[in-house]
Amino acid sequence: MSTRSDSPNLAPPLSSVLLASAGVVEDVLDGRSLTEALAEVDGALRPATQAVSFHAMRYLGWADAVGREMVQRYPSVLFESLLLVSLTLLKEEGDAAVALPGMPVYAPHTVVDQAVTAAAGSRALASYKGMLNACLRRFLRERAALEAAVADSPEAQFNHPGWWVKQLTVAYPKQWREILAASNLPAPLTLRVNRRRATREQVLAAFEEAGLAAEAVGQSGVVLATPKPVTQLPGFAEGWWSVQDAGAQLAAELLAPADGMRVLDACAAPGGKTAHLLELADIDLLALDADADRLGRVEQNLERLGLGGGHVRLKAADAADLDAWWDGKPFDAVLADVPCTASGIVRRHPDIRWLRRENDLRRTASLQTRILDALWSTVAPGGRLLYVTCSVFPIEGTRQALEFLQRHSDATRLDAPGQLLPVAVDATPAAQHDGFFYALFAKQS
Repeated sequence: MSTRSDSPNLAPPLSSVLLASAGVVEDVLDGRSLTEALAEVDGALRPATQAVSFHAMRYLGWADAVGREMVQRYPSVLFESLLLVSLTLLKEEGDAAVALPGMPVYAPHTVVDQAVTAAAGSRALASYKGMLNACLRRFLRERAALEAAVADSPEAQFNHPGWWVKQLTVAYPKQWREILAASNLPAPLTLRVNRRRATREQVLAAFEEAGLAAEAVGQSGVVLATPKPVTQLPGFAEGWWSVQDAGAQLAAELLAPADGMRVLDACAAPGGKTAHLLELADIDLLALDADADRLGRVEQNLERLGLGGGHVRLKAADAADLDAWWDGKPFDAVLADVPCTASGIVRRHPDIRWLRRENDLRRTASLQTRILDALWSTVAPGGRLLYVTCSVFPIEGTRQALEFLQRHSDATRLDAPGQLLPVAVDATPAAQHDGFFYALFAKQS
């Protein structure tokens, strides 16, 4: 899916944004990530398309339920996507307009008009513009009845797949509603100060001088009251900080590297935890990732932060395939930030909930087990392994840690936070974090 803006120096018309967003949603419905789809939207069209697409992902369950009340069979996935995107922009109660970052405010009748214009301008949708117009106008007339008809649908109520909601109700009977609500909110912009380049006080002072409200969080974090493009923030080019959620900043601190240690960062991309380890101590670090392209991003991040050089080596390899990368010399500390469903970072990647399937849980848990068991053999006696996932599902966290202890009699579990849940719906940005699981193990000498 590729869409280009004809007017790179002007704000694109809403019809163009809607059509581009529909193409992005179509890609997600076909199993492609939102990040990949948005990368193909060019020029001035991308910022507004990203804002609309993210909004659509957060309300897709509701829109899909309402849409199916009106249309028994969609003529195409692109038509479905344009209808769903348009409905999410009409979700506000009554005739209240919807304001999106970087976009003007549009009233409901404008959304309908521009959606029809978008369909009319598309060869694939032109013959269905009347059908789209009828659906959207029916929604405006019959909003209350249509919403009442889908009120019992978990997808419509919570904007997550039904299986996802069920998993959380079982795992967290007292907190599941708050988890779902928090997961549907945009995340704050949280940074981690690079102590080798700047102090937190220096960064906060620079932000204040630039008129940006920010406050400290954790040991090295700074959270902005209002997110801004990172390249426009003071200290970006100088490598003063990295973007990293407050919950993710705990990883390197828990592993506690010390000067001279031999450390492994398995599954390292995009490199936030890799950089943090190098910021904390002068270590001999090997950063692995199975994806060579993503490993390139790690290298770029380290260069910006001034952390590249002989003390860190990057290698593209499967962490579980020891013969492909390990020289047989054990590590003092291993960071195992393993692949998972990423269910804890949905507010940053709202498409994840629609891309995952329930059977992914057992598949990722099996992969995690394979990686953990392989990595444990590389830990030196007296060394430590930190198991990390950005998941809220127990099969990828609590259960995985317990089963690891049962398989390895030489492992001792040390203090670590365990499951962190993204539940601070009404909290200040500094009190918010994504969902993570942490388990720290020591190998008996």
